[in-house]
Amino acid sequence: MATIGGGCLCGGVRFEVELPFSRANHCHCSFCRKHSGTFGLTQGRVPREQFRLVQGEELLRVFKPEGGTAVKAFCSVCGSSLFGAYWPEGEEISIRLGSLDGDPEIRPQYHSFVDSRAPWDELPEDGLPRYPGPPDADT
Repeated sequence: MATIGGGCLCGGVRFEVELPFSRANHCHCSFCRKHSGTFGLTQGRVPREQFRLVQGEELLRVFKPEGGTAVKAFCSVCGSSLFGAYWPEGEEISIRLGSLDGDPEIRPQYHSFVDSRAPWDELPEDGLPRYPGPPDADT
């Protein structure tokens, strides 16, 4: 199977993902917005067994927002948002597509949590489905 590498800005954390991703989306929730400092996050999901942390485990920090169900994992040195969902023990991991070194061979398939997007966040006319909260696949 093909794999793709990824990591943080400073290079301290490195990981590999075995393709394919099961799905991908743009999340506009307030947690992702605050974590990224932008509209939200663009992420792809993989089963846990398709993810391998190569280096930098000691640099990882995990934050679970109060009232949130998914964690936000980031590098403690450079602050890069790397992965989340149910890291590290869950069945599925959400990889931030911007942390990948190459083409994930998937494109975002929908927008989630559009009802909690920032007032300045104008959704593009990209033809993707839009969900006010999580689509059934994310619950």
